[in-house]
Amino acid sequence: MRTAVYCAFFFFLAAGCAVAQPQPKPAFVTWDHKQIDLGTVKKGEIREMDFTLTNTSGEDIKIDLVDACECTTTDYPRGVIAPGKTATIHAAFDSAKKEESETISIRVIFLNTDEQGNPRVETVGYSFVLESR
Repeated sequence: MRTAVYCAFFFFLAAGCAVAQPQPKPAFVTWDHKQIDLGTVKKGEIREMDFTLTNTSGEDIKIDLVDACECTTTDYPRGVIAPGKTATIHAAFDSAKKEESETISIRVIFLNTDEQGNPRVETVGYSFVLESR
């Protein structure tokens, strides 16, 4: 009998602890894809690609800056992206500026900050194999 009481007590205690656990925060944004494989690229070829994000933060967000290497130009929305809405970052890669295969990172820096007051940063990117001559 005493064992059954202890088991019931621990069951309710464990159930109470499970309910008290904080729920994880949703992702700030979600991406249709964070990495694109361009495959083999000829030197001098320009390849274009899009990265689409969805605002899952529950607040208005705004992109401050999109940063990439000199071989990549970007265009991104300058306005507010409301919760649940999507936005597209367009990138163009100029392979004339490269001598070897590489993986390129594109940093998306938001005006929104995290709990410590730091700007939120997301990274997307692409890879390519430079065709040998």
